[in-house]
Amino acid sequence: MKIISYNVNGIRAAVNKGFIEWLKGANPDVICLQEIKAMKEQLDLSLFEDAGYKYNYWYSAQKKGYSGVAILSKTEPNHVEYGTGIESMDFEGRNIRADFNGVSVMSMYLPSGTNADRLSYKFNYMDEILEYVTNLRNTIPNLVVCGDYNICHEAIDIHNPKMKGVSGFLPEEREWLGNFIDSGLIDSFRHLNPERVEYSWWSYRANARANNKGWRLDYAMVTKPLEEKIKRAIILTEAKHSDHCPILVELED
Repeated sequence: MKIISYNVNGIRAAVNKGFIEWLKGANPDVICLQEIKAMKEQLDLSLFEDAGYKYNYWYSAQKKGYSGVAILSKTEPNHVEYGTGIESMDFEGRNIRADFNGVSVMSMYLPSGTNADRLSYKFNYMDEILEYVTNLRNTIPNLVVCGDYNICHEAIDIHNPKMKGVSGFLPEEREWLGNFIDSGLIDSFRHLNPERVEYSWWSYRANARANNKGWRLDYAMVTKPLEEKIKRAIILTEAKHSDHCPILVELED
């Protein structure tokens, strides 16, 4: 199974920038989207269906033009779970999961901490999602949690490791991500590429992408029972429909 995760920073804007043509070429079995910024009824679903993704599932935020996640699949899942059942995170449309034979795939969009209020919300979400995923693994051990985590884990994951006072690289955020991994998950990219320096997000300011002053904020976390099945994990930096780029993990059957 080839899985791609992509924070598209507005699916309608990404489509206008050639996302559909790119999707056809990338040809994943499943693609997880974050920050779709649209309601399902605002989209031309035939575009995705004609690209091979007849099965597409959208979970939007209550606030229009904000947040939201989706999963597009070539094959029909056995079950799709919209949200987590935790109201404090579900009203912003941050989690959707599709269960397939042998593996379940979650698209997750963890909040950013742009100000004090949002940072407090982010920390609350972090606590709740760690507990939720830990409990979920009791019934679904083969799980891939893809998405924009809005956190760089280690110094290698950020172009300037001295930025310790900025949300996304705070010591508390980095510690949480370490705990998330230690709970029984594998950072698939770092697992296969222990010393590779690549990023998945660049600010729109100061020509950051051209100068590769980026952050690795996007992860495909794979639970331990799937460790031996991780075949490939790469960052697709050539895709430019967003301030993020896609990431890919491929699991052997």
